[in-house]
Amino acid sequence: MLTHRYDGEAVSRRPDHLIVEEPLEVHLDGVLVATTMRTPGHDFELAAGLCFTDGLLGGAPVRQCKYCGTGSAVDSEFNVVTVDTGGRAPTPTPRLSVTSSACGMCGTTAVDELRERLHPLPARSPVPLDVLAALPETVTGDQPLFDETGAVHAAVAFDRRGEPVLAREDIGRHNAVDKVVGRLVLDGSLPAHDLGLWVSGRAGFEIVQKAWAAGFGTVVAVSAPSSLAVSAARLAGITLCGFARGGRLNVYTGIEA
Repeated sequence: MLTHRYDGEAVSRRPDHLIVEEPLEVHLDGVLVATTMRTPGHDFELAAGLCFTDGLLGGAPVRQCKYCGTGSAVDSEFNVVTVDTGGRAPTPTPRLSVTSSACGMCGTTAVDELRERLHPLPARSPVPLDVLAALPETVTGDQPLFDETGAVHAAVAFDRRGEPVLAREDIGRHNAVDKVVGRLVLDGSLPAHDLGLWVSGRAGFEIVQKAWAAGFGTVVAVSAPSSLAVSAARLAGITLCGFARGGRLNVYTGIEA
């Protein structure tokens, strides 16, 4: 589209690229479990990852993902995805509201729910801090949509050497994480104990919760974590880092005082 650009002296017209944002309905075995605003692309990964990180699969394998399980994908404009476990997943509770970054419950309840559903991650050797601090430069090439629009978040799974293994982008930071996790779910590559997770924004509770569910032992964020995210990371045994910029970072959990 064309936009008007003011450069401090004059106004000019110039083309600009905008990221697409559309709703995605996610169904699990025919039941609507979430509606999320997302950037179209890697929709099956997003749907599978969301079902996994929200604990809806209950250990059941994903048999297939498909657009609009009850009709034409064209009719639904490719905005409805069904995750099929053949009825092996627990019967989900229908969710009618749009997914947001808010957990919808108090912090104590949220952490208690995770404690009941997930177990602390196994002990492992920490990734060297110099490797973690270098991640922002290492993953720069894995954000083409951000380079073009400046309007999306990225999530990158990386190995112990800090090398990117899998990267996804989305207008929602939680969606980007779910796309990474969903790819690993569909590839049968979870738990991700040998991988870490880098995110381009802040590390809120939801990001740590998803990382914990997937088995990531390290989470590195460009911006700050929340207090609830730190509590969840400490409970999980996750090394949580924030403000990873310019070769520096803050370590909130994972280093004993």
